[in-house]
Amino acid sequence: MASNVPARCCTVGVKHSGEANGEYQEIDGAEMYFSYPKDRSTKHGVILLTDVIGHRFINSQLIADQFAANGYLVAMPDLFHGDPVKLNRPATFNLMSWLEGHPVDRVDPVVDSVIQYMRTQLGCKRIGAVGYCFGAKYVVRFLRPEEGKFDAGFIAHPGFVELEELCAITGPLSIAAAEGILRDLGQPYQINLYSGVEHGFAIRADLTDKAKKFSKEQAFLQAVHWFDEFIKSGN
Repeated sequence: MASNVPARCCTVGVKHSGEANGEYQEIDGAEMYFSYPKDRSTKHGVILLTDVIGHRFINSQLIADQFAANGYLVAMPDLFHGDPVKLNRPATFNLMSWLEGHPVDRVDPVVDSVIQYMRTQLGCKRIGAVGYCFGAKYVVRFLRPEEGKFDAGFIAHPGFVELEELCAITGPLSIAAAEGILRDLGQPYQINLYSGVEHGFAIRADLTDKAKKFSKEQAFLQAVHWFDEFIKSGN
């Protein structure tokens, strides 16, 4: 495996305060959270693929809204068919057993469906993908611009990514974590390392901790700057 293995850190963190501005819509049987930029433009899109806490988690919705405020149409699908993990489950929660109910062949169609909807129905010319923990795997799996999938990717504290999946990317990838094999792929990549934080920091950080708040905000800006270069400037 080319990233973190499943562990309890994937399900714990701090719930953030705020009010979401987006709206829900059902696409091909999957609920999705959409957040639009102020001008309602759809030329540049971002698909946000969540951690196991899912698309109704306020932390994820606030981040989606932040991308929208930076000029991107954002779609955040329910990857888990109404069965996300609740934040801060007890240590006895069997994450591996839960994961068995959400294999690749159930998640891939959801991701592919939202890509096709954004390109055909919403008219997105270029699409970036953001993946946190669980969602990072599917950013990597669909980072194939020449096939009409994602044009650029950003992943934070990735989990579950297989070596073969990472080696198969054909688009630019930015990582808020540590990977060592990308230099051989010939694709643009960026890796930022953040000190004093735990797995999940980019979405579930304790914002009362100044250092963790800084890292969370910097990881978000890392993603925005990456997409500004490879999505907005790409056409």
